Amino acid sequence: MTAATGHHFARPGNRFWPVLHLSGFTPRLLKPTEQGELLAYGLGITNVVARATARADELSPEEYREGGRLLAAKVTRLRPRWLAVVGVTAYRAAFDDRKAQVGPQERLIGDTRVWVLPNPSGLNAHWTAATMAEEFGRLREAASSAA
Repeated sequence: MTAATGHHFARPGNRFWPVLHLSGFTPRLLKPTEQGELLAYGLGITNVVARATARADELSPEEYREGGRLLAAKVTRLRPRWLAVVGVTAYRAAFDDRKAQVGPQERLIGDTRVWVLPNPSGLNAHWTAATMAEEFGRLREAASSAA
């Protein structure tokens, strides 16, 4: 759906946009077509791997590693205070960190701190919108207190 629309997390029912709002990152529920408004809130959005797939398991380990390398280069260039990676499996594969868990990571990319968030896909059903919003909120609070 992202490839078809050009907007991140565009599949109906994807919980990313509601969770972003419930966690306090945005003052209202944004639609995928409004992703450009994230910059006004000090947020950016990108992909670890640019190739569109129906499921994350369609991506190869090599694609993840190359995506992690390219993302690290982008972070080094843009120097955000925080990088949030949505999906622990994607993070583990992209940054070769098999033991990573959801939450703050020890890894820094330059001066950028890294936080892994749960994947909002409906396939990740053991995370509810409420528990995801709590984790997203932990990142928001950490980023606010470090400002």
